[in-house]
Amino acid sequence: MPHISVEYSSNLEDRADIPGLCEVLRRTAAALEVFPETGVRVRAFRADHYAIADGDPENGFVDISVRLREGRAQDVKEAATAALFDAVKTHLAALIAARPVMVSMEMRDIDARLAPKLNTVTAYIEGKRAHG
Repeated sequence: MPHISVEYSSNLEDRADIPGLCEVLRRTAAALEVFPETGVRVRAFRADHYAIADGDPENGFVDISVRLREGRAQDVKEAATAALFDAVKTHLAALIAARPVMVSMEMRDIDARLAPKLNTVTAYIEGKRAHG
């Protein structure tokens, strides 16, 4: 894990490289020891209906939610949040400089007792590596 969800205002569709942002988040998360690469999932959702601040149609937002299985130390989660958020700000630097935009991120724990999981991706990747 983690599950990383990106929600963004539709007025950023042509101004921000959202697929690139997903890849930056995946790559950054996979490079952190706290997250196993085979558990990283990143997806993005465009919000077609929204109202931001004073209603100016130039206002945009990118909101990132990071969910991970409980049990990691607070300082480890804080460091991971900082690394991910820094990568996001770097990737979106031109957008941030060019228009009014709100960028936010929240990391929260998933209660393992209430979140069953199944992952065959790990075995698939290990098999590819063994035969590749």
